[in-house]
Amino acid sequence: MLFEQMCRGEIRLVYLDEAHFHQDLDLGYTWAATGEPVWRKSTSPPLAARLNWYGAYDFTEGHCFIWHEGRCESDHTIQFLKRLLQSLNASERQLVIIWDGAPWHRSKKVLAAAHQLGIEIVQLPGYSPDLNPIEGLWKWMREDVSQQHCHATLRDLFLDCLAFIDRINLEPEQIIARLWPKFDLDPNYEKLLVSN
Repeated sequence: MLFEQMCRGEIRLVYLDEAHFHQDLDLGYTWAATGEPVWRKSTSPPLAARLNWYGAYDFTEGHCFIWHEGRCESDHTIQFLKRLLQSLNASERQLVIIWDGAPWHRSKKVLAAAHQLGIEIVQLPGYSPDLNPIEGLWKWMREDVSQQHCHATLRDLFLDCLAFIDRINLEPEQIIARLWPKFDLDPNYEKLLVSN
């Protein structure tokens, strides 16, 4: 139904999520002897040295947006929704946001603010990251920005994240190809994800 409304130009469909990017490297993959741990000398920054990103994937137009608003919580989420509205110039069409059940997404304060801003919220079912294509954005961003790389400063990490978004937005076809959403779950595939 939402996809059909979007195709008719009635709504603007945006997927939203948050992610944390650490100044320290993401593990990614490496080679090691079978059964042997991989040891590396570490001058790693603490786990608290991280950026909390709010991200949006505008499925209608094929663009991605990220903002560093600090801690993920209700007030920052409301600020993000306001910035998103300004950025999208979404007044001509109904803005529909699809997101997961994070506590700040379900807060009465955020839902009231979204309603006041004219944003329709669609909540994904619990434990269904497969239905939110922005999870693919975070994976892509980690592969490009932080996998096997420790940034010298949080500022360097911040700038690399922004450069990544600018770079991928130059090729909306690539974004659509990598982040095409699932509109329903395939039971046969989902069975494979459950371990016995």
